Amino acid sequence: MDFRSKDVLSYLTLKNLALVGLVFIFLFLYYPVILKLIESWEVDQNYSHGFFIPFISLYLIYTKKEQLKNISPTPSNMGLLVTIMGLGLFILSWIASLDLVQGISMLIVIFGSVLFLFGVEVSRIVLFPICYLIFMIPLPAIIWNKLSLPLSLFASSISTHIMKMLGLVVLREGNVITLPNITLQVVEACSGLRSLITLMALSAALAYISNLTRGRKIVLFFCAIPIAVVGNVIRLTITGILSENFGKQMAEGFIHEFSGWLVFIAGFLLLLLIQRLLERA
Repeated sequence: MDFRSKDVLSYLTLKNLALVGLVFIFLFLYYPVILKLIESWEVDQNYSHGFFIPFISLYLIYTKKEQLKNISPTPSNMGLLVTIMGLGLFILSWIASLDLVQGISMLIVIFGSVLFLFGVEVSRIVLFPICYLIFMIPLPAIIWNKLSLPLSLFASSISTHIMKMLGLVVLREGNVITLPNITLQVVEACSGLRSLITLMALSAALAYISNLTRGRKIVLFFCAIPIAVVGNVIRLTITGILSENFGKQMAEGFIHEFSGWLVFIAGFLLLLLIQRLLERA
């Protein structure tokens, strides 16, 4: 074995040791954070999509496998600095009990580790899939409530106007819609924020794997916002009409949940249609 092969072997050994060390430190520090995330996905229906986000992120990396094969790893010490910054943010967020910041620090540490082990080119390619993991981190309740309340008021207002145009006798007070035989309260779960976040996650993935230009990728991503908002207005309007004609069971139980899934699937199909139209334009 010549000196060059020994140098290569030593480099690979050091690289493997560094990789094992970083993985061990990562799991040791972030094991409680990961458990808390999984618990949130199980308990909070607003973030039940969190189970799928890591797998979608891995798939996004897989789509770039040909590019990654052609890159020779060139470790960068800048990655060590980024990792240390992420760990510092983790310590501060742990002391302050900021779950969202703890999750963000985890993504910074992952990116810094990739940069440290594999270099700038590899980290540039996997940057978006790593950032995509932000969709699995639940928003703090105070932020969620501040976003859901305006959405609830907007959806209830527009759906009330539509029902009046269709000839229904309806009265709205805030997020409460009153019909002759039923009162509908547009609560946080019906604000549309859940479907908005999920559709934004899907539109981000679609934009990333599409062959669109950067500008059209951005357009596709932001199309999720009006689709989710309008879809929720349509759902509330149909619920009000059905409840008026067939009773309050139309706004409860299986039918209510099924309508949510139906509107969400329709929104996703509309995103696919917009993607095709942008590709053909």
